Amino acid sequence: MLLCFEDEEAIAQRAAEAIDLPLARIQRHRFPDGELRLRLPDPLPSRVVLWRGLHQPNEKLVELLLAARTARQLGARQLTLVTPYLAYMRQDIAFNPGEAVSQRIVGAFLAELFDAVLTVDPHLHRVATLEEAIPVRDAIVLSGAPLLADHIATQRRDVLLVGPDEESQQWVAQAALRHGWHSGVCHKTRHGDREVDIVLPDLPVAGRAVVLMDDVASSGHTVAQAARALLRAGAASVDVAVTHALFAAGAMDLLREAGVGQVWSTDAIPHASNAVSIVPAVAQALRPLLAR
Repeated sequence: MLLCFEDEEAIAQRAAEAIDLPLARIQRHRFPDGELRLRLPDPLPSRVVLWRGLHQPNEKLVELLLAARTARQLGARQLTLVTPYLAYMRQDIAFNPGEAVSQRIVGAFLAELFDAVLTVDPHLHRVATLEEAIPVRDAIVLSGAPLLADHIATQRRDVLLVGPDEESQQWVAQAALRHGWHSGVCHKTRHGDREVDIVLPDLPVAGRAVVLMDDVASSGHTVAQAARALLRAGAASVDVAVTHALFAAGAMDLLREAGVGQVWSTDAIPHASNAVSIVPAVAQALRPLLAR
């Protein structure tokens, strides 16, 4: 069975149909004091998949705790979490004394609840594998980069693929290799959450259709700065492709003001920019896991 919450029922339904699983919605009630009451189907089959994206994560982590513990009590023996966006991965070391290393804490928390975790483009940099962050039996990573690359190829010709910072290299390289595009990444110096300096890679930009690619866009400031620099360097157009369209309030307006043309994202996070779906890739990855 595939379990989901009401706000993700549409994408969970498509996934359930793709892998021929029954879908059930977890009933959710909020009390006046903010506490949650969840109700799951009773009984549950031995193999259960729970779909819960962790954008806006804090309350959702409590939902996972309640849902996973209850699922075990109701008969689930193999419990898999599909979380297209995985939160709290960026803080993988203590950058300053006393800081919580949230990746280790949240990773251990999820590993206590689930036997397997499937996610898309987790924000891992100093940690090489998802298993190091979440020590479960099956830690499965999918990527939105090839999906976005295939879409870009239908929209633009003679693409120059650029990452807005060094951390985007892994996704840019993967997408560029798929279609034989030239690529590079910018050098970013961060001065705060919304203040960055960008230095372009040493590439022939003038007259090119440039696509900025990254795993996630939130405030939009880094991408906007890169877009401005590319247009000043003579780019014919600048579009944006991201796996996770977090986009805080005002971010899309910021990109438009910077001269960005199109914004394409996967449906790992629902957004008006969604252009490609992760569902077929998720279904393909789940089938052998559930067939054991």
